[in-house]
Amino acid sequence: MAGHSKWANIQHRKGRQDAVRSKMFSKLAKEITVAAKMGDPDPDKNPRLRLAVKEAKKVSVPKDVIERAIKKSVADDGANYDEIRYEGYGPAGVAVIVEAMTDNRNRTASVVRSIFTKSGGNLAETGAVSFMFDRVGEVVYPVDAGDADALMDAAIEAGADDVESSEDGHIIYCEAGSLNEVSNALEAALGESESTKLIWKPQTTTELDLVAAEKLMRLIETLEDDDDVQTVTANFEISDEVMAQL
Repeated sequence: MAGHSKWANIQHRKGRQDAVRSKMFSKLAKEITVAAKMGDPDPDKNPRLRLAVKEAKKVSVPKDVIERAIKKSVADDGANYDEIRYEGYGPAGVAVIVEAMTDNRNRTASVVRSIFTKSGGNLAETGAVSFMFDRVGEVVYPVDAGDADALMDAAIEAGADDVESSEDGHIIYCEAGSLNEVSNALEAALGESESTKLIWKPQTTTELDLVAAEKLMRLIETLEDDDDVQTVTANFEISDEVMAQL
């Protein structure tokens, strides 16, 4: 029975990982479709589409999935997705921004509101918390891309605004509208990045204790599990001690 139980647990974890991977592929494909529909279906002529395709390739989304997503943007029967931003407060007053793409605004709004309420938070009006974040471009490189000085020099040359280097890697920030140009320049100097995308960068953060951290993690995980939700951002910090307990 022990062996069977262990196998069942392994199968459950694998099933969960496969489900998460499938959901991630679906969300990336949706972003590609929307990016192509809003601009040009040629990634070389559409900066947003180029970044979406680049992110998809980074996590090994199959080429045929990417191509189907682009073709769907010009198909008459393709779904029309609206981009919506929801803002609210989670446990301990943490500010939360949820970005979604949906073909049914009422459905998505109802689901997001319900998730906030059940998780001890509350949905607020658009603009209620976004002023606490900066909309910026983020390019991430691994530690072995170079030392902090080398990354700083490359970032300055590329037109970036700031670099944060640590034992985990290098994060380069730039103006949102310059992300495509900056990432191209960095790629020419340093090679391919680990990640290139637009983010909401919190101006300040709230440190959470174990109880609040557990509640917030449940809120974020439940939101991210929804098919319409693309990204979830919150302005919180968790200490190493609390993270170990989580």
